[in-house]
Amino acid sequence: MAAVGEDDAAWERAIDAATKAASAATSGPKTLTLDGAVKSSTGRLPSPALFERFAASLEELSIAGARLSSLEGMPCLPALRRLSLPDNRLSGSAALAAVAEACGATLRHLDLGNNRFAEVEELEPLAKLGIEALDLEQCPVSKAKGYREKVFALIPSLEYLDGADAEGNERLETDDEDYVEEEDDEEGEEGEDGEGEEGEDGEGEEGEEDDGEEGDEEGEEEGEGDDDDEEEGGDEEAEDEEDEADDDELDADADDKENIESKVGSSLPNKRKRDNDDDTNGDN
Repeated sequence: MAAVGEDDAAWERAIDAATKAASAATSGPKTLTLDGAVKSSTGRLPSPALFERFAASLEELSIAGARLSSLEGMPCLPALRRLSLPDNRLSGSAALAAVAEACGATLRHLDLGNNRFAEVEELEPLAKLGIEALDLEQCPVSKAKGYREKVFALIPSLEYLDGADAEGNERLETDDEDYVEEEDDEEGEEGEDGEGEEGEDGEGEEGEEDDGEEGDEEGEEEGEGDDDDEEEGGDEEAEDEEDEADDDELDADADDKENIESKVGSSLPNKRKRDNDDDTNGDN
């Protein structure tokens, strides 16, 4: 019992450390990775009570290299889609029956690589599940005669065994992450709906601001154009006034000249008359 208590304390510390980043999330973490975090002295999983606070939201669980030899008491994980238990000491149909009971309705990917499953018959509890990808690499069963054909026949839903389909074609990463992409798409659609509404409002406001700015710029340009026209008009009027002033000066000069000539002309006969009188007086 002391060993169980020590294991649970170690598991609790490991779980707290692994979920610390997601502790603020109200729905709990979707992924829990405890690879190598604890070397179980009992060969058992953590107490189901340690999973209670996020059991409903957990979609991926990985416990590799924990020296597990049994899955007895595995907690119910109704949303789990991927379970990774490689590098442990698991064997027998009882371990897989526990998996089927805990998360069989949603489980799609199961990694049991480098465990101790030796016979295809041990996989019987997986037959009625919707398993799409199963990994048994480095398990003794993978060396059994007709291993691949028998496993594909046993699990009708199986698409990939040890990373390849029934014809030996290797699994693509996109196939391996289909369910993640589907969830992302759903979340993305919800996000797009919200962003779309905000975006439309934002675009409308930006459009109004742009129209206002463009209108201001056009008004400024028109105002500058009017100022230029007024300046040009003022220059032309000033030039016209200068031309008129020049013409007036010319006319005045011409009038002065005529007056001078008329005065000179009128004085010449008088001068001639005085000269003639002087000549007549001299003769006398």
